[in-house]
Amino acid sequence: MIQRLAFAMGLCLFTLLSLPTLSQKAVNPVIFADVPDLSMIRVGNTYYMSSTTMHMAPGVPIMKSTDLINWKLINYAYDTLADVDAMNLNQGKHTYGRGSWASTIRYHNETFYVSTFAQTTNKTYIYTTKDIEKGPWKRQVFSPSLHDHSLFFDDDGKVYMLYGNGKLFLVELNDDLSGIKTGGINQVAIENASLPALKEGQTGGLGAEGSQLYKKDGKYYLVNISWPPGGMRTVLIHRADKITGPWEGRVALQDKGVAQGGFIDMPDGKWYAYLFQDFGAVGRIPFLVPMDWKDGWPVIGIDGKVPMTLDLPASKGLIPNIVASDEFKRKKKDVALPLVWQWNHNPDNSLWSVTERKGHLRLKTGRIDTSFMLARNTLTQRCFGPQSTGITKVNVVNLKEGDYAGLTAFQRKFGQVGVTVKDGQKYIFMASPSLARTQALDTVVVHESIALNQNNIYFKIDCDFRDKTDIATFYYSLNGKTWTAIGKPLKMEYTLMEHFMGYRFGLFNYATKQTGGFADFDFFRISKK
Repeated sequence: MIQRLAFAMGLCLFTLLSLPTLSQKAVNPVIFADVPDLSMIRVGNTYYMSSTTMHMAPGVPIMKSTDLINWKLINYAYDTLADVDAMNLNQGKHTYGRGSWASTIRYHNETFYVSTFAQTTNKTYIYTTKDIEKGPWKRQVFSPSLHDHSLFFDDDGKVYMLYGNGKLFLVELNDDLSGIKTGGINQVAIENASLPALKEGQTGGLGAEGSQLYKKDGKYYLVNISWPPGGMRTVLIHRADKITGPWEGRVALQDKGVAQGGFIDMPDGKWYAYLFQDFGAVGRIPFLVPMDWKDGWPVIGIDGKVPMTLDLPASKGLIPNIVASDEFKRKKKDVALPLVWQWNHNPDNSLWSVTERKGHLRLKTGRIDTSFMLARNTLTQRCFGPQSTGITKVNVVNLKEGDYAGLTAFQRKFGQVGVTVKDGQKYIFMASPSLARTQALDTVVVHESIALNQNNIYFKIDCDFRDKTDIATFYYSLNGKTWTAIGKPLKMEYTLMEHFMGYRFGLFNYATKQTGGFADFDFFRISKK
């Protein structure tokens, strides 16, 4: 009996170990975090991808991968987009919902090119480097801002940008990429690129945009996103024998709202479309969709559908290559801040340090602010799904009257848990903005406030993005072991023009009464819940 039982248990164990699991294959989304407006290339056996982070600094993040699934942040195209009031959060100005938008990454003549555009400055930017991981980058800037353009190098040496929304335009650039070429090609490429997704007589919806232009077997292929009225986000493909057209178009994919991106081929000849899906408060999350070619057209999906599993290696997770914990301990040759960190708008570099107190991030106040959203030097990194947690420990002994310091779940509809000083007394607080969209950025409701009688305090935020639950819960701890919920859970909300970005964890300290205070953050730790 014992022998039979042992044999049966062994057989069960063998069977369980032999069964395939989800972890053995890649799944969609490839990155469960806000990595929108993808542009991708392959150089040899390595893939490179650029994406959008809008008003964050540094900007235009660049990642690399050897399998299309596991990506690592390796650089940014720029440290500062522009030294203007809107990017510096000066004079009450900001550039939420703007900054730099969709980029193009290309490799030509052993040089990497990353281009983008900005409504904030009404300019188009092209960054070039021989070494995409170490730089340096050379920058070309010209006007106007070419919306959702695709940078394209043709076989005859000419360089173009194809851009626009609904009505798409083609312009030829100077050989040195310094601007639009006088006397060069400058024409309407497609009068209404949205037509293939519209029913007869239908108008409106999101016009075709997000252009990515390719050439294969002598033909030109243009990928766009549109959103027809009453429908969903849709992938459109146009093709032409000449770059100047005429172009013929068709719907390439309508499933799960997965759209906007382009094509990538693997060394073994397989093709994928790289796209993204809007997924509530976590943001716009990347998907890979198998692709084939038939009769000179790309065919995207499995029977027109987006598969949730892929015949690619499994993801090893986003930590530490896209998000990461930070103990703020630095050796002499370490960079001050790892690439996972980005500032909300341009920082004031005189008001932060990772060296003034060993093993700590110090955030200092240097001006009076009336609004958290307009305060400088909030340091952020992505939240991620399906669940993620951010924890920090902060020393608040040097806060001054009216200072606010702590941890935030950051978007237009943010939530804060932190410490403030009022009438000489420190208080733990949890706050979020008024629900009224018409209110100013400084309209904030404090949901709970508790007197604090010590100088070290721990804060935690749990984010739940499962099935678009989009709930953030806030906690404090006096000893780092026992946690107490504070305030009220935040129903996170992805706002478009007000912010246009998935939620982020952020460390903050700002003054409302007097300057000169500072907060010392001992660590930031991020994890799957």
